[in-house]
Amino acid sequence: MAEKKSPAEGWPVINGDYVVGDPESPVAATTLGSHNEQIPVDAGAAIAGPCKTENLGIEKMVANLISNPNIRFLILCGSEVQGHITGQSIEALHANGLDEKRKISGATGAIPFIENIPDEGLERFQQQMEIVSMIDVEDAGQIQGKVKECIEKDPGAYEEEPIAIRLDELEKILSKKEEVAEAET
Repeated sequence: MAEKKSPAEGWPVINGDYVVGDPESPVAATTLGSHNEQIPVDAGAAIAGPCKTENLGIEKMVANLISNPNIRFLILCGSEVQGHITGQSIEALHANGLDEKRKISGATGAIPFIENIPDEGLERFQQQMEIVSMIDVEDAGQIQGKVKECIEKDPGAYEEEPIAIRLDELEKILSKKEEVAEAET
């Protein structure tokens, strides 16, 4: 059996729209623009939820993933978010990282900037996670099959301790930005 570690205290560390399953599972899923997050959790995923924006949404997701070293696979499923192109932005972040202006290199979304996750956290995301692309797949059987396949390939917990982005700091930053964004609409 694969070796497991305890996630950061209070995992998931960032509040959001997600369903939590087994924290020792090696699989997380983002359902992108779809709301079928129960499907991957029912198949054994640690956490699943939508990710609708290529900036704050990705930041929240990354913070929750790197705070649990047991999660080694991130399944991108559900409908791609038009305009934001969140799934492609996650793939680009994992493959290419950020440029000097903290823009996701190669991302095609509208505003793909990662401002609130330190470089150490982004490097951990790249090293700890294997991305499994099922973008635009909403079929429950296919998604559950892929979750189970990843569980079978569990390499064990990432060797380093979890990185817990300070919840209060990130939540304050994100809340302020969300208030500004709502005021602008």
